[in-house]
Amino acid sequence: MAAPLARPGVAVADSPDRGRPEQSERSEQDRQSARYVRGAARMKQIAGEDALATVEALEDIAPDLGRFVVEFAYGDVHARPGLDVGQRQLVTIGALTAAGDTAPQLRFHIGAALHVGLEAAQVVEALVHLVPFAGFPRTLNALAAARAAFEERGVRVEPIAVAPGGDRYARGEDKLREVDGEHGIEVIESLKDVAPDLGRYIVEFAFGDVYPRPGLDLRQRQLVTLGGLIAFGDTAPQQKVHFNAALRVGLSPRQVIETVVQAVPYTGFPRALNAVGVLREVFEERGIRPV
Repeated sequence: MAAPLARPGVAVADSPDRGRPEQSERSEQDRQSARYVRGAARMKQIAGEDALATVEALEDIAPDLGRFVVEFAYGDVHARPGLDVGQRQLVTIGALTAAGDTAPQLRFHIGAALHVGLEAAQVVEALVHLVPFAGFPRTLNALAAARAAFEERGVRVEPIAVAPGGDRYARGEDKLREVDGEHGIEVIESLKDVAPDLGRYIVEFAFGDVYPRPGLDLRQRQLVTLGGLIAFGDTAPQQKVHFNAALRVGLSPRQVIETVVQAVPYTGFPRALNAVGVLREVFEERGIRPV
């Protein structure tokens, strides 16, 4: 039998079977301890042997919060099947960048992304990709966190630089069709009577400049995008477009669901539940039964 959590200042939560035979109480303690062990192992796999330092720093003020981080975020969510460790970091980086005030957490997860095998240039590209969705200020702040994470690890970035040129609108229209299908074109057309230049900027910049860049494939770009849109919480129409796009570029229904679940520790349950409502609508329109 596994022992209860043996960490100073951390009490094992009362068993829901309190008052039943001792074996029931011990079984509950065993279950909780197993979640902690699983979460701690997952944290180390994702972020290295020193990953628990941030949790241990909570021992003197909020030890149970540290336990929740390990048990729930890593023992329950990060340990799920459906997305690999690199994909989960892309979703997380998207969510934290969109949140805009999470530099310490973003630095931790950028370090984790490097640890699980993403290249520094791919991390930077994920941030560049978020500009059309999160704006320049949040992206610049996230880039400062990335720079700090790279310096801490002695990582040198080989920047991805794309020479400007060509017909940006034609290139963007082609990429928009590839990602969103004809519905994306319809969105642009719907802006012609009120803000035609806004539509042109979407095509030229978001899809002509950003989406065609090397470094990330379209599935990875949609993971980053969805992480950011879920974090904002008030983007249901855009979430619907990009849930559809994620399916269109090759993510499975299970992977798209898992993207929402992955966002929970970083965006909270209300935003994730709202995203599930949008996703349910997408599945119903497509005739998809995910479970």
